[in-house]
Amino acid sequence: MGKKYVIIGGVAGGATAAAKIRREDEKAEIVVFERGPYVSFANCGLPYYIGGDIKNRDDLLLMTPDSFWEKYRIQVHTQHEVLTIAPEKNKIKIKDPQGKEFAESYDTLILSQGAQPFLPPLPGIEMNHVMSLRNVPDMDRITQFISTKKPKTAVVVGGGFIGLEMAEAFHHCDIDVTVVELMPHVLPPLDQDMALLFTETILRNRFNIITNTAVAEIKNNSVILKDGTEIAADIVLVSAGVKPEIEMAKAAGITLGESGGIKVNGQMQTNYPNVYAVGDAVEIKNRITNQLTRIPLAGPANRQGRIAAINATGGNATYKGSIGTAIVKVFEQNAGMTGLSEKAATKAGLDAITSMTSGPNHAGYYPGAKTVITKLVYENKSGQLLGAQVIGGSGVDKRLDVLATAIHAKMTVHDLEEIDLAYAPPFGSANDPVNIAGFVATHIVKGEVKDVQKQEDMPKEAQLIDVRNASEIETTGILKGAIHIPLPQLRENISSISPDKPVVFYCAKGLRGYLALRILKGNGFEDVTNISGGFTRAIANGWELE
Repeated sequence: MGKKYVIIGGVAGGATAAAKIRREDEKAEIVVFERGPYVSFANCGLPYYIGGDIKNRDDLLLMTPDSFWEKYRIQVHTQHEVLTIAPEKNKIKIKDPQGKEFAESYDTLILSQGAQPFLPPLPGIEMNHVMSLRNVPDMDRITQFISTKKPKTAVVVGGGFIGLEMAEAFHHCDIDVTVVELMPHVLPPLDQDMALLFTETILRNRFNIITNTAVAEIKNNSVILKDGTEIAADIVLVSAGVKPEIEMAKAAGITLGESGGIKVNGQMQTNYPNVYAVGDAVEIKNRITNQLTRIPLAGPANRQGRIAAINATGGNATYKGSIGTAIVKVFEQNAGMTGLSEKAATKAGLDAITSMTSGPNHAGYYPGAKTVITKLVYENKSGQLLGAQVIGGSGVDKRLDVLATAIHAKMTVHDLEEIDLAYAPPFGSANDPVNIAGFVATHIVKGEVKDVQKQEDMPKEAQLIDVRNASEIETTGILKGAIHIPLPQLRENISSISPDKPVVFYCAKGLRGYLALRILKGNGFEDVTNISGGFTRAIANGWELE
């Protein structure tokens, strides 16, 4: 036999590492210890089984101990809990399903223990109708509860990605759902303007959403909020974030990082060269800021497991960090982000500016076109991309992946103008939403167009002009302080606009406001601004109505 590799934990990081070790070293002895009953399952698919989108439970079970042995000759021991690690002795202590403890030696150890759902210390958190979702047994418990208890109301504590996926799943089970989020908006990784646009277009039609507050107590059939409000809840799903499983590593003398995860180098090694760590429990580098952080996502965990395996078997691979690309589907709408948000870029001390654009996901004349809204975050002077957020119907994933690739390649908004993307009427437009986002951002970087986003950003004595049609204003109202001059009538009404005062235009989404800006610029006006994202973004940023 060759070297002996022991892996603690399966799923994304551990299972990937085990399979890659075998491909790199046919003579190796590979042993995986998994505390739960399943070693490799599609944890991202769990909400979709609960909601009925995935019909067959077995489809979520990617590999079993038997299939690992048949395919890779890897020994997998499920329901075996590792109790301690002794790095100086190259040994671990394990407890088997019957409670018997025994020791196992290793040449190389890989930690892939992941993270546990964070359960706040609330009165009632231990009740039987309070759930969290991390693994298949959690999923089974939730589906069994719904099947037997027939809950009519649910409260989801936490409006992040999993929280919203579970809110939709409950909705599909004919359960009335309330989402309670501590932050000012759901999907906290997104900026407020994009999150609120997503909320208003899709979520409030199906859910009761309460933000800026927390749950204070859980009762038998309700929850009590901090302000005393009581909300009916036959079932409670806690999705308030995760905490890395680091206690055993800490007790073994494995160094922890600034963010609270296990500290590793680019080869995924801990302070013990023959002990590697991957997945949700490790601290990694943000590729944009170079700051150390934790990014608990399946994609990075898979790649980290692969890189740890390459290095453990004598190869040379480096994990260069993550930009945190993530996406969620809620009913027919999607929301995704990559890189830094506006608030994250500001917090990192970067000189970042933003722009927002909106347009159809494919040619408007082809049936079924859906609006895609894109927000870019980029450096003020160079235009280098720092982040992007995309929301809408079909085509969000395509644009998000293009922008993630652009950020990875350190491209600028100027590059987005020229990027050559596939076009045919069913798939896109001659100028894709990515190109259009690049056009607008480039105008701003070059100083050709000024941008206003919030009411407090309005220039002093500015003339605010709404260039939408009268029917649009009747439906939505008009921003406080604005006068109405429809775009088709602007040229005939230029004399009513003072060239000695700043002018700020807006339309519904930004394009007509930009056209109005160009008209005034072409007639000698100098201080002219457009609200990027138009009325839609202004309202999302809290602009008051007349």
